[in-house]
Amino acid sequence: MMARLLLVLAILFSLTAPARSDDALDAYDAGDYATALTLWTEMAKSGDPDAQNNIGHLYENGFGVTQDYGKALEWYRMAAVQNYPNAQNNMGVMYSEGNGVPKDDAQAVEWFRKGAELGNAKAQSNLAAAYYYGEGAAKDYAEAVKWYRKSAEQGFAKAQYNLGALYYAGEGIAADKAEAARWYRKAADQDFTDAQVNLGLMYYEHDGVAEDMDQAAELFRAAAEQGDADAKAMLEKMGL
Repeated sequence: MMARLLLVLAILFSLTAPARSDDALDAYDAGDYATALTLWTEMAKSGDPDAQNNIGHLYENGFGVTQDYGKALEWYRMAAVQNYPNAQNNMGVMYSEGNGVPKDDAQAVEWFRKGAELGNAKAQSNLAAAYYYGEGAAKDYAEAVKWYRKSAEQGFAKAQYNLGALYYAGEGIAADKAEAARWYRKAADQDFTDAQVNLGLMYYEHDGVAEDMDQAAELFRAAAEQGDADAKAMLEKMGL
């Protein structure tokens, strides 16, 4: 079977949309970052962690402002210390990448853990990756499985894929290709290309699932439409 390594640490920033910030989020979605910044700043001054986190996102990406990792970090920290899990995840990413602060994997793990324990799926996935790669925490595949599972059960496709990969390889858990296929399917259904390719290969090679060339072709096509080179190669191999 064509091997695919687990993805590197997820670098994920997300916006949320409570009702009171609908106008700001509408402006953001329309590319009117100046208006979004003005509205979020009004809310942030009153201590709204969602608005603070979103301002950090603007500065981190240079949306409507000059990109400034230091300012992004300041805004993320304001929200993070209020136990706002999205911001805690973002703080972890800043430390893991060395953006606005010296790179510090141990600090990244501390922030990922805070967000993960509050149920943030992205922080859980990032914490799992830290355990898998041994970055900022001792390498521990069992802990990686634990946190990928928590994230995957919330529907986060990257974690579903990675949990499937751990089941397939038998890392941190007993190898179980049926379970690998089940988690790959969940991620594939969210158009996660690596999961589509891996599950397609399992059907193509009769590897842990019944051989099904129609299913394999369907999955390869879905991945190929997203530009996946391996999927395109498999379609060519199948004469499709």
